[in-house]
Amino acid sequence: MCGIVGYVGPRVAQDFLLEGLRRLEYRGYDSAGTATINSERKLNVTKSVGRIARLAQEVAAAPCDSGIGIGHTRWATHGAATVDNAHPHLGGAETLAIAHNGVIENFAELRTSLKSKGYEFHSETDTEVVAHLIAECLSQISDGSEVSPTPEIAVDAIKKAIGQLRGTFGLAIIFKQWPDSIFAARLGSPLVIGVGDGEHFLASDAQPLIGFTDRIVYLADNQVAILTANSLEVSHRDAGLVSHHVRVLDVESNQVEMGDYDHYMLKEIFEQPESLRNTMRGRLNEDDATAVFGGLNLTPQDLLKVKRVVFTACGTSWHSSLVGEYLLEDIAQIPVEVEYASELRYRNPPMDEGTLLFAITQSGETADTLGALREMKRKGHMTMAICNVVGSSIAQEADGGIYLHAGPEIGVASTKAYTSQCMALVMLALYLGRLRHLSYNRGRKMISRIQEIPDKVEMALKQNDHIASIAKKYQHCNNFLYLGRHYNFPTALEGALKLKEISYIHAEGYPAAEMKHGPIALVDEQTPSVFVMPQGFIYEKVMSNLEEIKARGGPVIAIAAEGDERIAEVADDVIYIPQTVEYLQPIVSAIPLQLLSYHIALLRGCDVDKPRNLAKSVTVE
Repeated sequence: MCGIVGYVGPRVAQDFLLEGLRRLEYRGYDSAGTATINSERKLNVTKSVGRIARLAQEVAAAPCDSGIGIGHTRWATHGAATVDNAHPHLGGAETLAIAHNGVIENFAELRTSLKSKGYEFHSETDTEVVAHLIAECLSQISDGSEVSPTPEIAVDAIKKAIGQLRGTFGLAIIFKQWPDSIFAARLGSPLVIGVGDGEHFLASDAQPLIGFTDRIVYLADNQVAILTANSLEVSHRDAGLVSHHVRVLDVESNQVEMGDYDHYMLKEIFEQPESLRNTMRGRLNEDDATAVFGGLNLTPQDLLKVKRVVFTACGTSWHSSLVGEYLLEDIAQIPVEVEYASELRYRNPPMDEGTLLFAITQSGETADTLGALREMKRKGHMTMAICNVVGSSIAQEADGGIYLHAGPEIGVASTKAYTSQCMALVMLALYLGRLRHLSYNRGRKMISRIQEIPDKVEMALKQNDHIASIAKKYQHCNNFLYLGRHYNFPTALEGALKLKEISYIHAEGYPAAEMKHGPIALVDEQTPSVFVMPQGFIYEKVMSNLEEIKARGGPVIAIAAEGDERIAEVADDVIYIPQTVEYLQPIVSAIPLQLLSYHIALLRGCDVDKPRNLAKSVTVE
């Protein structure tokens, strides 16, 4: 959840640290801090509560021109959001500074042990325990020698310390004894190293590196790295030096800038026509009337042996998984189960040899999803990933998968990644369907319909001003119901989640018919119901459900297909979208729900890009 940055080289380190933390702020914004080493080999630590802008003020008041430093933006786990609990933390007799992303499960017992040895604690965090533990291990290894050892002894101390930790960590460490080196280690929490010309960078993900370097190294679990301006060494915790692979970071600087938009969320909503085109690019084969997925690493013969698919995910990705369940069962005729990753990793459901797991995630670092994938791999099942971030942990550990190519998503509330996930699942259903029973003609028709979607999304986006006017009408309501059926039931869930995430309004999504079994008791004049009801074979059923709400005085907002005059006679407000086939409706229907949430949140004065208590990537349990 937290964000880590580091720099060593000829630049003023604090300049990169602040810019890097600004780009990582979506990972946590409870507090932030930096640590540098000055010319007198003294650790210079600056911390503040709140956003990076506040930290920048503190840094400006006490600048340091050092060329080495680490930084951290925090999403609080152990301990409140205070200056004392902010990272970086000092270890030993202020011999080292450390920034940490993750959770140390055995920190309490380690803290007790370290206190008995005379170490003093100034925070409530699990991270300060790691700082003192490394200092203790270094003391044990050096045995009080006054001779300045090589940095490799620090690596040995780090390895000895992390061998005692239970939990997850991404660590950035600097020692005043080695003022030219940054040390990094990871287990379960991502770290990316940027390789420059006479400089090296460190970050929790690639966002801070864009525009500074296009060469990156993904640190793997149980690896420890030493970064100097001119060198990079990587070793394994239980072994010696290992080779590292330098990859090309194919992202432009403008992709992580807000441009002319007021918020990243709005930018990413309006990027969806292009992100959908990118997800589709090169994957539709009209000659064979199918889709193409080279990254699955499974032959058609392997896929024909699949008897059941399990989708596992969290949050918004869980909603796209539900869309995937409808798609694969309808189009490919494959039984599908959708599991919350946080539950699947601790359950023991029976799964035969014909079960194929898909882990669906935007970041590729979601702790629960990664844990579920690892558990299924341990049991011998083939695992696939549908992921947006190249080189992420889940992307690396899965046996194969599908990259979304949606581009960086910085707004905490997922928008373009969700619709790209749905698009990838549509194409997957087409591919698996054509391997089984789907005719050539139906495959061609599906491709034709799929190709229309980016343009239909562009048309839906033209409703933005109309949606903004509707938002004004309902901004003061504190409860919403979202209702849909069949393919649009997951859409209702996603619409409710978006409203909750960024406006802090209580909202619940239900299958429209289920509202009669309890939720209808909530209906009153102050509780709007949002009906997702483009034309389809159950349109009349949904219309009956809508009438039941209206009969009880509840206001209704309808997401309906263009040309539906009947709905305008019943609903209080209508948002029209282009009509498309039912299996593609979730993509188009999501657009007005995203915009409605955005405008209501804006009118209520909420920070739509950094909603309270949330972070973009949940890398802790």
